[in-house]
Amino acid sequence: MPADSSVTSMRALVVEDEEHIASLIGSYLERAGFEVRLAHDGATGLAEARHLDPDVVVLDLGLPGMDGIEVCRRLRTFSDAYVVMVTARDDEVDTLVGLSVGADDYLTKPFSPRELVARAQAMMRRPRRLDAAADRDQHLEFGALVIDVPGREVWQHDEPIHLTRTEFDVLTALAEHPKLAFSRRQLIDAVWGADWVGDEHLVDVHVGHLRRKLGDDAADPVYIRTVRGIGYRMGTGR
Repeated sequence: MPADSSVTSMRALVVEDEEHIASLIGSYLERAGFEVRLAHDGATGLAEARHLDPDVVVLDLGLPGMDGIEVCRRLRTFSDAYVVMVTARDDEVDTLVGLSVGADDYLTKPFSPRELVARAQAMMRRPRRLDAAADRDQHLEFGALVIDVPGREVWQHDEPIHLTRTEFDVLTALAEHPKLAFSRRQLIDAVWGADWVGDEHLVDVHVGHLRRKLGDDAADPVYIRTVRGIGYRMGTGR
C-alpha cells in the first residue's frame, strides 16, 4: 500500500503473516505519514526491504518458515533500518535473542497500533536530534576507540565497528557525558525519548550487544562500565 513518495520520505515495511494485522498496522502507519509496504513471509520481506530501503521495519517474530530472528539477521547485512520486533509470546528469551541480532525495540501482542506508531515516530526523530553535531568536528576518543559523531562511525584500533543505529546512539549518549553515570531511564530518555514506555531492561540488551562488538568483558569492562545500583557510564579505554 505505497503512499505518494512526493508527500512523504518516511518508509515503513511491515512483515507479518497475519494479513489483517499487517493491514491494520499499515493503515495506522500510513495515516502517520509513512510510505508502507506489506510482506507476509520472511523471504518476501527481505526482497521488499532491498527494494524499498525502509526507515522502519515492523517484524513479526513468529513468521512461518524463515522466522523473524533469521529475517532480522539477514536484514542487518544490508540495512540499518530501525527494527521493531513483534511477538505473540511474552517470553524474555525470545525478546533477548531478537534484540541480539539487531532489533531496536519490541512489542508483545496484543498491542495498540497507536503505541507502535508512536515508537516508530520517536525512532525517526532520533537521527535528526543527533544531526546537530554535524556542524562541528566531534570525534570522541577512549583509548583505541574513536567515535565519529557527525559521521556516525566507530573505529577501534583503526578498524571499523559496525553498529546498528540504536547501538550507536546508546554509545554516543554515554560517550558525550563520560563522567555521568546513567540510569536505565536516563538512557531511555536520551536514546528512545522521554515518552517511551516499555521494559527498561531493553537498555541492558543493547549494552550487552555493544560490549560484544567492542570485545568488552562485562566482568572487567574497558569502555562501558556498570555502576552498581545506578546503571552505566563510559570507561576511559586502554
